[in-house]
Amino acid sequence: MAPMGIRLSPLGMAVFCLLGLGVLYHLYSGFLAGRFAFFMLSEPAAGGADQPPRGSSPVGAVDLRELLAVSVLAAVSGGQEVKRVRDGNVLNAKAKGKTREGAEEQLTSGDLLSNRRMFHLLKGAFPDVQINSEERVDASDHETVTWDRSIPEDIKQKIQPKEVPAESVTVWIDPLDATQEYTEDLRQYVTTMVCVAVNGKPVIGVIHKPFSPYTAWAMVDGGSNIKARSSYNEKTPRIIVSRSHAGKVEQVARQTFGNKTVIIPAGGAGYKVLALLDVAEKNQEKADVYIHVTYIKKWDICAGNAVLRALGGHMTTLNGEEISYTGSDGNEGGLIASINMNHKALIEKLPDLEKTSHK
Repeated sequence: MAPMGIRLSPLGMAVFCLLGLGVLYHLYSGFLAGRFAFFMLSEPAAGGADQPPRGSSPVGAVDLRELLAVSVLAAVSGGQEVKRVRDGNVLNAKAKGKTREGAEEQLTSGDLLSNRRMFHLLKGAFPDVQINSEERVDASDHETVTWDRSIPEDIKQKIQPKEVPAESVTVWIDPLDATQEYTEDLRQYVTTMVCVAVNGKPVIGVIHKPFSPYTAWAMVDGGSNIKARSSYNEKTPRIIVSRSHAGKVEQVARQTFGNKTVIIPAGGAGYKVLALLDVAEKNQEKADVYIHVTYIKKWDICAGNAVLRALGGHMTTLNGEEISYTGSDGNEGGLIASINMNHKALIEKLPDLEKTSHK
């Protein structure tokens, strides 16, 4: 009951209630808004804070253009180690085993230091990608070799970004191709190589000659900094082969192509592939066909296979099968490589060499 003499009008009561509701609204609206914002931020949403920034690769994806850039850098960096060891004549060469033909395989400081540099550079830039290398990396070796994520201008101009799942990628490293020739100081044959295979198919190849220095790179369905040679003579081709296998190939090759066929013994698979291409380098021989008649490791041939594929060429086993760069690290079927030639016809001309490759 109101005090005596004071009467409360209905209008006054209504105003009083409205003022009270206004005070309560201002007190609780800030609290409710804060709780709502907290709830929204706590739940991942499309494009939210838990998603990668726009323009970056999603988790589990690899940009092949970036991988090409770091592969070039790795091949060159490894080549610097190879050259430094050879120039200093501190090879520390030793036998690491024997080939199937019984020849000793050499291992030098150049192999190991180049491998160390190349592996850590690639692994640091792309930790989710499988890397297969000719030499082992010490598990206790945690050297950090960083990539500044810069892409050379020639790669930027010719190659567009292209993302693939990381689990589909295998990188093959050859830290020093032609080690035997390296120990003999036959420097022109020596290369460092990186290859990127996607689902077993070679798509990126880098071949670096440390003593030139010269670097060839190519990406399938992308671009390259090297071209194929335009002049060939299919009737009397120049065939490049391994120095240790020249005798096995020469007799069959001359029977197949004629007595005018030129056999070029050479070291290193990288050097032999470059012989098929337009390399403006005085210590590089020229050939029309590359043949290898025995077992060969995939890190020796993957980069050259990718370069040839990018330029429209071919590298297959001696019976014409494509070489898969997954699974085991060896290729049992020998190889024949060519560019701007009838590859199928070449295979049909060499029926006897496939049998030799398994010996």
